[in-house]
Amino acid sequence: MIDKNKYELVIGLEVHAQLMTKSKLFCGDSTLFGSSPNTHTSTISLAHPGTLPKMNKKAIELAVKLGLALHCEIEQYNYFARKNYFYPDLPKGYQISQHTAPICKGGFVKIKSKNGEKDILLNRIHIEEDAGKSIHDIDENYSCIDLNRAGVPLVEIVTEPVIHSAEDAYIFLTELRKLLRWLDVCDGNMEEGSMRCDANISIRLKGDLKLGKRVEVKNLNSIRNVKKAIELEFDRLISITENGDVIVQETRSYDADKNTTFSLRSKEDADDYRYFPEPDLAPFIISQEVINNINNTLPELPEQLMERYITQYQFSDYDAQLICSDKDEVHYFEELIKYTQHYKAVANWIIGPLKYYCNEKNISIIDFPLSHVLIAELINLTENNQINFNNASGKILQYLITNSNQTALEASTALNLVQENNEDHLSQWVEEVFLAMPDKVKEYKAGKTGVIGLFAGEVKKRSKGKADMQLVTQLLNEKLNS
Repeated sequence: MIDKNKYELVIGLEVHAQLMTKSKLFCGDSTLFGSSPNTHTSTISLAHPGTLPKMNKKAIELAVKLGLALHCEIEQYNYFARKNYFYPDLPKGYQISQHTAPICKGGFVKIKSKNGEKDILLNRIHIEEDAGKSIHDIDENYSCIDLNRAGVPLVEIVTEPVIHSAEDAYIFLTELRKLLRWLDVCDGNMEEGSMRCDANISIRLKGDLKLGKRVEVKNLNSIRNVKKAIELEFDRLISITENGDVIVQETRSYDADKNTTFSLRSKEDADDYRYFPEPDLAPFIISQEVINNINNTLPELPEQLMERYITQYQFSDYDAQLICSDKDEVHYFEELIKYTQHYKAVANWIIGPLKYYCNEKNISIIDFPLSHVLIAELINLTENNQINFNNASGKILQYLITNSNQTALEASTALNLVQENNEDHLSQWVEEVFLAMPDKVKEYKAGKTGVIGLFAGEVKKRSKGKADMQLVTQLLNEKLNS
Protein backbone atom coordinates (compact mmCIF):
# COMPACT_ATOMS: atom_id res chain seq x y z
CA MET A 1 0.00 0.00 0.00
CA ILE A 2 1.55 3.30 -1.15
CA ASP A 3 1.55 6.06 1.46
CA LYS A 4 0.82 9.21 -0.60
CA ASN A 5 0.88 11.39 2.51
CA LYS A 6 4.65 11.22 2.79
CA TYR A 7 5.03 13.07 -0.54
CA GLU A 8 4.59 16.76 -1.26
CA LEU A 9 3.24 17.86 -4.62
CA VAL A 10 5.02 20.88 -6.13
CA ILE A 11 3.37 22.80 -8.98
CA GLY A 12 4.41 25.77 -11.07
CA LEU A 13 1.97 27.08 -13.67
CA GLU A 14 2.60 28.89 -16.94
CA VAL A 15 -0.51 30.63 -18.21
CA HIS A 16 -0.70 32.03 -21.74
CA ALA A 17 -3.32 34.76 -22.07
CA GLN A 18 -4.16 36.40 -25.39
CA LEU A 19 -4.18 40.17 -25.07
CA MET A 20 -7.36 41.92 -26.20
CA THR A 21 -5.84 43.91 -29.05
CA LYS A 22 -7.46 44.28 -32.46
CA SER A 23 -4.22 43.56 -34.31
CA LYS A 24 -1.29 41.18 -33.93
CA LEU A 25 1.83 41.86 -31.90
CA PHE A 26 4.11 42.96 -34.74
CA CYS A 27 1.77 43.78 -37.65
CA GLY A 28 -1.74 44.98 -38.46
CA ASP A 29 -3.34 41.59 -39.10
CA SER A 30 -6.63 41.06 -37.28
CA THR A 31 -6.82 38.93 -34.12
CA LEU A 32 -10.54 38.14 -34.63
CA PHE A 33 -11.40 34.57 -33.63
CA GLY A 34 -13.42 32.19 -35.79
CA SER A 35 -12.54 33.46 -39.28
CA SER A 36 -11.75 31.15 -42.19
CA PRO A 37 -8.23 29.64 -42.00
CA ASN A 38 -5.33 31.82 -43.16
CA THR A 39 -7.46 34.94 -43.77
CA HIS A 40 -5.67 37.06 -41.13
CA THR A 41 -2.19 36.87 -42.60
CA SER A 42 0.19 39.26 -44.31
CA THR A 43 3.78 39.27 -45.54
CA ILE A 44 4.91 39.86 -41.94
CA SER A 45 2.82 36.99 -40.51
CA LEU A 46 4.20 34.79 -43.29
CA ALA A 47 7.82 35.94 -42.63
CA HIS A 48 8.54 37.04 -46.19
CA PRO A 49 12.17 38.16 -46.68
CA GLY A 50 12.73 41.86 -46.05
CA THR A 51 9.68 42.33 -43.82
CA LEU A 52 10.19 43.90 -40.41
CA PRO A 53 8.08 43.69 -37.24
CA LYS A 54 6.60 46.78 -35.60
CA MET A 55 5.61 46.79 -31.91
CA ASN A 56 1.95 46.97 -30.84
CA LYS A 57 1.67 49.76 -28.25
CA LYS A 58 -1.67 48.52 -26.92
CA ALA A 59 -0.15 45.12 -26.05
CA ILE A 60 2.48 46.83 -23.87
CA GLU A 61 -0.19 48.89 -22.08
CA LEU A 62 -2.31 45.80 -21.34
CA ALA A 63 0.71 43.90 -20.00
CA VAL A 64 1.60 46.80 -17.70
CA LYS A 65 -2.04 47.06 -16.57
CA LEU A 66 -2.05 43.38 -15.61
CA GLY A 67 1.30 43.66 -13.86
CA LEU A 68 0.14 46.58 -11.74
CA ALA A 69 -3.04 44.73 -10.72
CA LEU A 70 -0.92 41.72 -9.72
CA HIS A 71 1.50 43.79 -7.59
CA CYS A 72 4.43 43.29 -9.99
CA GLU A 73 7.51 45.44 -10.47
CA ILE A 74 7.30 46.96 -13.96
CA GLU A 75 10.53 46.72 -15.98
CA GLN A 76 11.08 50.10 -17.63
CA TYR A 77 13.86 49.02 -20.02
CA ASN A 78 12.58 46.22 -22.22
CA TYR A 79 13.75 44.27 -25.23
CA PHE A 80 12.70 41.16 -27.11
CA ALA A 81 14.62 37.99 -27.82
CA ARG A 82 14.47 35.22 -30.40
CA LYS A 83 13.49 31.84 -29.01
CA ASN A 84 14.88 29.27 -31.42
CA TYR A 85 12.71 26.20 -31.55
CA PHE A 86 11.06 24.12 -34.23
CA TYR A 87 7.63 25.65 -34.70
CA PRO A 88 5.90 24.00 -37.68
CA ASP A 89 3.20 26.68 -37.50
CA LEU A 90 5.40 29.79 -37.10
CA PRO A 91 6.80 30.61 -40.54
CA LYS A 92 9.89 32.37 -39.14
CA GLY A 93 11.03 29.15 -37.44
CA TYR A 94 11.56 31.06 -34.19
CA GLN A 95 9.38 32.93 -31.71
CA ILE A 96 9.81 36.54 -30.63
CA SER A 97 9.51 36.59 -26.84
CA GLN A 98 11.07 38.18 -23.75
CA HIS A 99 13.76 36.31 -21.86
CA THR A 100 16.11 38.12 -19.49
CA ALA A 101 13.98 41.29 -19.30
CA PRO A 102 10.34 40.36 -18.69
CA ILE A 103 8.01 43.37 -18.61
CA CYS A 104 6.69 42.40 -15.13
CA LYS A 105 8.67 40.85 -12.28
CA GLY A 106 7.41 39.23 -9.09
CA GLY A 107 3.87 39.88 -7.89
CA PHE A 108 1.21 37.55 -6.53
CA VAL A 109 -2.39 36.36 -6.83
CA LYS A 110 -4.35 36.09 -3.58
CA ILE A 111 -6.52 32.98 -3.28
CA LYS A 112 -8.93 31.67 -0.65
CA SER A 113 -8.97 27.91 -0.13
CA LYS A 114 -10.36 25.66 2.60
CA ASN A 115 -7.07 26.21 4.44
CA GLY A 116 -7.47 30.00 4.41
CA GLU A 117 -5.96 32.85 2.40
CA LYS A 118 -2.60 32.62 0.70
CA ASP A 119 -0.57 34.49 -1.91
CA ILE A 120 0.51 32.52 -4.98
CA LEU A 121 3.82 34.15 -5.86
CA LEU A 122 4.61 35.00 -9.48
CA ASN A 123 8.04 34.79 -11.04
CA ARG A 124 7.34 36.95 -14.06
CA ILE A 125 4.96 38.08 -16.77
CA HIS A 126 6.39 38.50 -20.26
CA ILE A 127 5.07 39.33 -23.73
CA GLU A 128 5.44 37.01 -26.70
CA GLU A 129 3.78 36.10 -29.98
CA ASP A 130 1.57 33.07 -30.42
CA ALA A 131 2.15 30.30 -32.93
CA GLY A 132 -0.34 29.20 -35.55
CA LYS A 133 -2.35 26.02 -35.34
CA SER A 134 -1.54 22.60 -36.81
CA ILE A 135 -4.61 20.48 -37.56
CA HIS A 136 -4.07 16.76 -38.05
CA ASP A 137 -7.58 15.34 -38.33
CA ILE A 138 -8.99 17.02 -41.46
CA ASP A 139 -6.94 15.28 -44.16
CA GLU A 140 -5.70 11.72 -43.71
CA ASN A 141 -2.53 12.39 -45.75
CA TYR A 142 -1.54 15.89 -44.67
CA SER A 143 -1.34 18.15 -41.64
CA CYS A 144 -3.13 21.46 -42.23
CA ILE A 145 -1.79 24.79 -41.00
CA ASP A 146 -3.92 27.77 -39.98
CA LEU A 147 -1.77 30.87 -39.47
CA ASN A 148 -4.55 33.20 -38.27
CA ARG A 149 -3.22 32.93 -34.73
CA ALA A 150 0.46 33.26 -35.68
CA GLY A 151 1.75 36.51 -34.22
CA VAL A 152 -1.22 37.12 -31.90
CA PRO A 153 -0.01 38.92 -28.72
CA LEU A 154 0.22 36.87 -25.53
CA VAL A 155 1.38 37.40 -22.01
CA GLU A 156 2.86 34.41 -20.25
CA ILE A 157 2.19 34.48 -16.51
CA VAL A 158 4.66 32.25 -14.68
CA THR A 159 4.21 31.29 -11.03
CA GLU A 160 6.91 30.23 -8.63
CA PRO A 161 6.75 26.50 -7.70
CA VAL A 162 4.64 27.30 -4.64
CA ILE A 163 1.37 25.51 -5.37
CA HIS A 164 0.97 22.23 -3.48
CA SER A 165 -2.44 20.88 -4.46
CA ALA A 166 -4.55 20.45 -7.58
CA GLU A 167 -7.35 22.29 -5.77
CA ASP A 168 -5.16 25.37 -5.15
CA ALA A 169 -4.11 25.33 -8.82
CA TYR A 170 -7.81 25.28 -9.76
CA ILE A 171 -8.60 28.22 -7.44
CA PHE A 172 -5.57 30.19 -8.68
CA LEU A 173 -6.59 29.83 -12.33
CA THR A 174 -10.19 30.75 -11.52
CA GLU A 175 -9.03 33.93 -9.74
CA LEU A 176 -6.55 34.78 -12.49
CA ARG A 177 -9.14 34.37 -15.24
CA LYS A 178 -11.60 36.53 -13.28
CA LEU A 179 -8.98 39.27 -13.01
CA LEU A 180 -7.98 39.03 -16.70
CA ARG A 181 -11.62 39.54 -17.67
CA TRP A 182 -12.16 42.23 -15.05
CA LEU A 183 -9.31 44.29 -16.48
CA ASP A 184 -10.33 43.65 -20.13
CA VAL A 185 -6.84 42.27 -20.68
CA CYS A 186 -7.98 38.85 -21.95
CA ASP A 187 -11.42 37.32 -22.52
CA GLY A 188 -10.32 34.11 -20.76
CA ASN A 189 -12.16 31.86 -23.23
CA MET A 190 -10.15 28.68 -22.85
CA GLU A 191 -12.32 26.82 -25.37
CA GLU A 192 -11.17 29.34 -28.02
CA GLY A 193 -7.52 29.05 -26.99
CA SER A 194 -7.25 32.63 -25.71
CA MET A 195 -6.19 31.31 -22.31
CA ARG A 196 -4.09 28.14 -22.00
CA CYS A 197 -2.14 26.60 -19.17
CA ASP A 198 1.00 24.47 -18.88
CA ALA A 199 1.53 22.73 -15.53
CA ASN A 200 5.03 21.90 -14.26
CA ILE A 201 4.66 19.10 -11.74
CA SER A 202 7.12 17.36 -9.42
CA ILE A 203 7.09 15.52 -6.10
CA ARG A 204 9.43 15.34 -3.10
CA LEU A 205 9.35 13.85 0.34
CA LYS A 206 7.72 16.17 2.87
CA GLY A 207 10.35 18.26 4.60
CA ASP A 208 12.76 18.03 1.65
CA LEU A 209 13.61 21.46 0.21
CA LYS A 210 15.15 20.25 -3.06
CA LEU A 211 12.83 20.26 -6.07
CA GLY A 212 12.28 16.92 -7.77
CA LYS A 213 12.56 16.24 -11.50
CA ARG A 214 9.60 17.86 -13.21
CA VAL A 215 7.24 16.96 -15.98
CA GLU A 216 5.29 19.54 -17.93
CA VAL A 217 1.71 18.93 -19.07
CA LYS A 218 1.12 21.26 -22.04
CA ASN A 219 -1.78 23.25 -23.44
CA LEU A 220 -4.49 22.39 -20.95
CA ASN A 221 -7.64 24.05 -22.26
CA SER A 222 -9.91 24.10 -19.23
CA ILE A 223 -9.42 24.79 -15.54
CA ARG A 224 -11.08 21.48 -14.69
CA ASN A 225 -8.63 19.64 -16.97
CA VAL A 226 -5.68 21.31 -15.23
CA LYS A 227 -6.93 19.92 -11.92
CA LYS A 228 -7.47 16.43 -13.35
CA ALA A 229 -4.07 16.32 -15.09
CA ILE A 230 -2.25 17.37 -11.90
CA GLU A 231 -4.02 14.69 -9.87
CA LEU A 232 -3.10 12.04 -12.46
CA GLU A 233 0.56 13.11 -12.56
CA PHE A 234 0.82 13.19 -8.77
CA ASP A 235 -0.27 9.54 -8.63
CA ARG A 236 1.93 8.56 -11.58
CA LEU A 237 5.08 10.19 -10.19
CA ILE A 238 4.55 8.60 -6.79
CA SER A 239 4.06 5.19 -8.43
CA ILE A 240 7.29 5.57 -10.44
CA THR A 241 9.23 6.56 -7.32
CA GLU A 242 7.78 3.79 -5.16
CA ASN A 243 8.66 1.23 -7.85
CA GLY A 244 12.29 2.37 -7.75
CA ASP A 245 12.21 3.80 -11.29
CA VAL A 246 13.59 7.16 -12.43
CA ILE A 247 11.30 10.08 -13.30
CA VAL A 248 12.06 11.36 -16.81
CA GLN A 249 11.98 15.11 -17.42
CA GLU A 250 9.50 15.31 -20.27
CA THR A 251 6.61 17.16 -21.88
CA ARG A 252 3.24 15.43 -21.69
CA SER A 253 -0.29 16.05 -22.89
CA TYR A 254 -3.68 15.33 -21.35
CA ASP A 255 -6.40 13.31 -23.07
CA ALA A 256 -9.71 14.49 -21.59
CA ASP A 257 -11.74 11.68 -23.18
CA LYS A 258 -9.58 8.94 -21.64
CA ASN A 259 -8.64 10.99 -18.54
CA THR A 260 -4.98 10.15 -18.93
CA THR A 261 -1.68 11.87 -19.70
CA PHE A 262 0.80 10.69 -22.33
CA SER A 263 4.36 11.56 -23.30
CA LEU A 264 5.09 13.97 -26.17
CA ARG A 265 8.86 14.51 -26.01
CA SER A 266 11.75 15.03 -23.64
CA LYS A 267 11.56 18.41 -21.91
CA GLU A 268 13.90 21.18 -23.04
CA ASP A 269 15.83 23.46 -20.71
CA ALA A 270 16.12 27.21 -21.36
CA ASP A 271 19.61 26.76 -22.86
CA ASP A 272 18.14 24.61 -25.61
CA TYR A 273 16.22 27.60 -26.98
CA ARG A 274 19.44 29.57 -27.74
CA TYR A 275 17.93 32.97 -26.85
CA PHE A 276 19.55 36.11 -28.24
CA PRO A 277 18.28 39.72 -28.54
CA GLU A 278 15.90 40.25 -31.45
CA PRO A 279 17.88 42.35 -33.95
CA ASP A 280 14.84 43.65 -35.85
CA LEU A 281 13.19 45.29 -32.84
CA ALA A 282 14.68 48.18 -30.92
CA PRO A 283 14.46 48.10 -27.11
CA PHE A 284 11.51 50.05 -25.71
CA ILE A 285 11.44 52.16 -22.57
CA ILE A 286 8.32 52.58 -20.42
CA SER A 287 8.47 55.89 -18.55
CA GLN A 288 7.26 56.27 -14.99
CA GLU A 289 4.69 58.75 -16.29
CA VAL A 290 3.20 56.06 -18.56
CA ILE A 291 3.13 53.57 -15.68
CA ASN A 292 1.38 56.13 -13.45
CA ASN A 293 -1.19 56.93 -16.15
CA ILE A 294 -2.02 53.24 -16.63
CA ASN A 295 -2.23 52.77 -12.86
CA ASN A 296 -4.75 55.61 -12.69
CA THR A 297 -7.01 53.78 -15.17
CA LEU A 298 -7.21 50.61 -13.07
CA PRO A 299 -10.78 49.84 -12.00
CA GLU A 300 -11.69 48.92 -8.45
CA LEU A 301 -10.51 45.31 -8.22
CA PRO A 302 -12.71 42.43 -6.97
CA GLU A 303 -10.90 42.14 -3.64
CA GLN A 304 -11.34 45.87 -2.96
CA LEU A 305 -14.99 45.74 -4.02
CA MET A 306 -15.72 42.81 -1.73
CA GLU A 307 -14.29 44.67 1.26
CA ARG A 308 -16.36 47.75 0.39
CA TYR A 309 -19.60 45.81 -0.05
CA ILE A 310 -19.08 44.00 3.25
CA THR A 311 -18.44 47.29 5.05
CA GLN A 312 -20.86 49.59 3.21
CA TYR A 313 -23.81 47.25 2.62
CA GLN A 314 -23.24 44.68 5.39
CA PHE A 315 -22.99 41.83 2.87
CA SER A 316 -21.81 38.43 4.04
CA ASP A 317 -18.49 37.21 2.64
CA TYR A 318 -20.45 34.71 0.55
CA ASP A 319 -22.78 37.29 -1.03
CA ALA A 320 -19.94 39.73 -1.69
CA GLN A 321 -17.90 37.00 -3.33
CA LEU A 322 -20.81 35.94 -5.57
CA ILE A 323 -21.57 39.48 -6.74
CA CYS A 324 -17.90 40.37 -7.27
CA SER A 325 -17.17 37.24 -9.27
CA ASP A 326 -18.53 38.84 -12.45
CA LYS A 327 -17.82 42.35 -13.68
CA ASP A 328 -21.15 42.65 -15.52
CA GLU A 329 -23.04 41.70 -12.36
CA VAL A 330 -21.16 44.38 -10.42
CA HIS A 331 -22.12 47.00 -13.03
CA TYR A 332 -25.73 45.81 -12.89
CA PHE A 333 -25.72 46.00 -9.08
CA GLU A 334 -24.26 49.51 -9.13
CA GLU A 335 -26.99 50.65 -11.56
CA LEU A 336 -29.85 49.03 -9.62
CA ILE A 337 -28.94 50.61 -6.29
CA LYS A 338 -29.45 54.04 -7.87
CA TYR A 339 -33.19 53.27 -7.70
CA THR A 340 -33.53 51.28 -4.46
CA GLN A 341 -31.78 51.13 -1.11
CA HIS A 342 -32.64 47.47 -0.48
CA TYR A 343 -29.03 46.45 -1.17
CA LYS A 344 -29.22 42.89 0.17
CA ALA A 345 -32.40 42.27 -1.83
CA VAL A 346 -30.73 43.59 -4.98
CA ALA A 347 -27.88 41.12 -4.49
CA ASN A 348 -30.34 38.27 -3.94
CA TRP A 349 -32.22 39.13 -7.13
CA ILE A 350 -29.02 39.32 -9.19
CA ILE A 351 -27.58 36.01 -8.00
CA GLY A 352 -31.05 34.42 -7.97
CA PRO A 353 -33.87 34.93 -10.49
CA LEU A 354 -32.08 37.37 -12.82
CA LYS A 355 -29.01 35.14 -13.16
CA TYR A 356 -31.21 32.07 -13.61
CA TYR A 357 -33.03 33.76 -16.50
CA CYS A 358 -29.75 34.88 -18.11
CA ASN A 359 -28.23 31.41 -17.84
CA GLU A 360 -31.34 29.92 -19.43
CA LYS A 361 -31.20 32.38 -22.32
CA ASN A 362 -27.38 32.29 -22.52
CA ILE A 363 -27.10 36.08 -22.23
CA SER A 364 -25.13 38.45 -20.02
CA ILE A 365 -27.01 40.18 -17.21
CA ILE A 366 -26.32 43.54 -18.88
CA ASP A 367 -28.62 42.32 -21.68
CA PHE A 368 -31.52 41.56 -19.31
CA PRO A 369 -34.67 42.69 -21.16
CA LEU A 370 -36.12 44.91 -18.40
CA SER A 371 -34.93 48.34 -17.32
CA HIS A 372 -33.14 48.91 -14.01
CA VAL A 373 -36.04 51.16 -12.95
CA LEU A 374 -38.59 48.39 -13.48
CA ILE A 375 -36.54 45.75 -11.64
CA ALA A 376 -35.95 48.19 -8.76
CA GLU A 377 -39.70 48.86 -8.54
CA LEU A 378 -40.35 45.13 -8.36
CA ILE A 379 -37.78 44.81 -5.56
CA ASN A 380 -39.30 47.73 -3.66
CA LEU A 381 -42.81 46.24 -3.88
CA THR A 382 -41.48 42.93 -2.55
CA GLU A 383 -39.55 44.50 0.30
CA ASN A 384 -42.59 46.61 1.27
CA ASN A 385 -44.68 43.41 1.46
CA GLN A 386 -47.01 44.49 -1.34
CA ILE A 387 -46.18 41.33 -3.30
CA ASN A 388 -44.40 38.20 -2.19
CA PHE A 389 -41.00 37.20 -3.53
CA ASN A 390 -42.10 33.94 -5.19
CA ASN A 391 -44.76 35.71 -7.22
CA ALA A 392 -42.49 38.66 -7.97
CA SER A 393 -39.58 36.53 -9.20
CA GLY A 394 -41.86 34.12 -11.06
CA LYS A 395 -45.19 35.13 -12.56
CA ILE A 396 -44.77 38.92 -12.35
CA LEU A 397 -41.22 38.95 -13.73
CA GLN A 398 -42.21 36.74 -16.67
CA TYR A 399 -45.30 38.90 -17.30
CA LEU A 400 -43.22 42.09 -17.35
CA ILE A 401 -40.73 40.64 -19.84
CA THR A 402 -43.54 40.50 -22.41
CA ASN A 403 -45.37 43.60 -21.07
CA SER A 404 -42.52 45.97 -20.23
CA ASN A 405 -44.68 49.03 -20.94
CA GLN A 406 -46.45 48.42 -17.60
CA THR A 407 -45.17 49.31 -14.15
CA ALA A 408 -44.47 46.54 -11.64
CA LEU A 409 -47.54 47.56 -9.62
CA GLU A 410 -49.76 47.51 -12.72
CA ALA A 411 -48.49 44.05 -13.60
CA SER A 412 -49.07 42.78 -10.05
CA THR A 413 -52.60 44.18 -10.09
CA ALA A 414 -53.35 42.73 -13.53
CA LEU A 415 -52.28 39.31 -12.27
CA ASN A 416 -54.27 39.76 -9.04
CA LEU A 417 -51.10 39.18 -7.00
CA VAL A 418 -51.00 42.31 -4.81
CA GLN A 419 -50.75 41.00 -1.24
CA GLU A 420 -53.76 41.12 1.05
CA ASN A 421 -52.82 42.86 4.29
CA ASN A 422 -56.29 43.75 5.54
CA GLU A 423 -56.35 42.20 9.02
CA ASP A 424 -60.08 41.48 8.91
CA HIS A 425 -59.70 39.42 5.73
CA LEU A 426 -56.60 37.66 7.06
CA SER A 427 -58.33 36.88 10.38
CA GLN A 428 -61.25 35.35 8.50
CA TRP A 429 -58.92 32.96 6.63
CA VAL A 430 -57.11 32.08 9.87
CA GLU A 431 -60.40 31.26 11.62
CA GLU A 432 -61.52 29.13 8.66
CA VAL A 433 -58.28 27.14 8.90
CA PHE A 434 -58.73 26.61 12.66
CA LEU A 435 -62.30 25.37 12.13
CA ALA A 436 -61.14 22.99 9.39
CA MET A 437 -58.27 21.60 11.52
CA PRO A 438 -59.44 21.36 15.16
CA ASP A 439 -57.16 18.37 15.90
CA LYS A 440 -54.10 20.32 14.83
CA VAL A 441 -55.14 23.25 17.02
CA LYS A 442 -55.25 20.83 19.99
CA GLU A 443 -51.80 19.51 19.06
CA TYR A 444 -50.42 23.06 19.06
CA LYS A 445 -52.02 23.78 22.45
CA ALA A 446 -50.43 20.54 23.74
CA GLY A 447 -46.99 21.83 22.83
CA LYS A 448 -46.51 20.72 19.22
CA THR A 449 -45.79 24.25 18.03
CA GLY A 450 -44.31 23.13 14.70
CA VAL A 451 -47.79 22.77 13.22
CA ILE A 452 -47.99 26.57 12.92
CA GLY A 453 -46.30 26.15 9.54
CA LEU A 454 -49.18 23.91 8.45
CA PHE A 455 -51.70 26.60 9.39
CA ALA A 456 -49.70 29.25 7.51
CA GLY A 457 -49.59 27.04 4.43
CA GLU A 458 -53.35 26.54 4.50
CA VAL A 459 -53.96 30.30 4.80
CA LYS A 460 -51.67 30.83 1.82
CA LYS A 461 -53.69 28.31 -0.20
CA ARG A 462 -57.03 29.89 0.71
CA SER A 463 -55.73 33.33 -0.23
CA LYS A 464 -54.29 31.97 -3.51
CA GLY A 465 -50.89 33.24 -2.47
CA LYS A 466 -52.06 36.79 -1.85
CA ALA A 467 -51.94 36.82 1.97
CA ASP A 468 -49.19 38.86 3.62
CA MET A 469 -47.50 35.92 5.32
CA GLN A 470 -45.65 38.09 7.81
CA LEU A 471 -49.00 39.38 9.10
CA VAL A 472 -50.51 35.89 8.90
CA THR A 473 -47.77 34.48 11.15
CA GLN A 474 -48.31 37.33 13.60
CA LEU A 475 -52.07 36.66 13.70
CA LEU A 476 -51.57 32.90 14.10
CA ASN A 477 -49.30 33.45 17.08
CA GLU A 478 -51.69 35.89 18.69
CA LYS A 479 -54.78 33.69 18.27
CA LEU A 480 -53.12 30.37 19.21
CA ASN A 481 -51.46 31.78 22.31
CA SER A 482 -54.35 33.87 23.61
